[in-house]
Amino acid sequence: MSQPLSVLIVLRDPGERVGRVRQELVDRLKDYPHVTIADVVVTDGILPEHQADLVIALGGDGTILRACRQLGHHQRPIIGVNLGHLGFLADLSPEELMASVPIIAEQAYEVVPHLMYECRIIHHDDTVETYLGLNEVAILSAGALQLLFIELSIDGQPVSSYAGDGLLVSTPVGSTAHNLAAGGPILKQDLQAFVITPICPHTLTNRPLVDRADCVYRMQATNAQPGVTLSIDGQVKLPLAPTDVIEVRKADVSLLLARMPHHSFYRSLHKKLGWSGHPKYGA
Repeated sequence: MSQPLSVLIVLRDPGERVGRVRQELVDRLKDYPHVTIADVVVTDGILPEHQADLVIALGGDGTILRACRQLGHHQRPIIGVNLGHLGFLADLSPEELMASVPIIAEQAYEVVPHLMYECRIIHHDDTVETYLGLNEVAILSAGALQLLFIELSIDGQPVSSYAGDGLLVSTPVGSTAHNLAAGGPILKQDLQAFVITPICPHTLTNRPLVDRADCVYRMQATNAQPGVTLSIDGQVKLPLAPTDVIEVRKADVSLLLARMPHHSFYRSLHKKLGWSGHPKYGA
């Protein structure tokens, strides 16, 4: 006999397309008496506190980013359904989701933990703000329109002073987001590591750096002017002062992605980045 399964459905928005997929999913799940719908919510609010066994996020990677941040220290396995563009986390299409309903109902998916980070902003008066994130922490010159100087140390060891438009500290999950656009490497999603990537570095010898997840990454934009921004997963944006110190470290919780049996990270890269072609050589 199948084990009971409680499902929380999280929506990107209450729009017509998302609504159609949600309704079809609810109708399909009704065929399985041991599956219950705990709730249906939109991610622009606070997720309700309950003990759902599984979260199904309808929208895209941004929906998963918001959902896992709102789940905080009570993470649940998440299945992402892509109703947006690339979708490296939300890699199931609506059609693939419907075909996978029997697998979901029988809980035959694999739950894979992925690195999340904790970002601490230490102000000059010793007050501290703490945020949980999944993709990346970014210091951006943004509206300041200035060359930034950012000091980086890892586990207390000075690394470099980066001059440029900003600096990223990304998780493997975030390596296919802003990091990739900035010329950083793609990391396999289940690695335990961070990648540091300068944005438009003024010194051409500054290159991306990969280090362990159990290190503490400490940054300070020593010449920050009004307009310099600290971005957390591209969704939380905060003004940054030259006296603010940013610390990034491994969180004590992980994103729990529920993957279908046929999932392949490299197949996703082929599909999303157009790697399916073959080199063409001249005669």
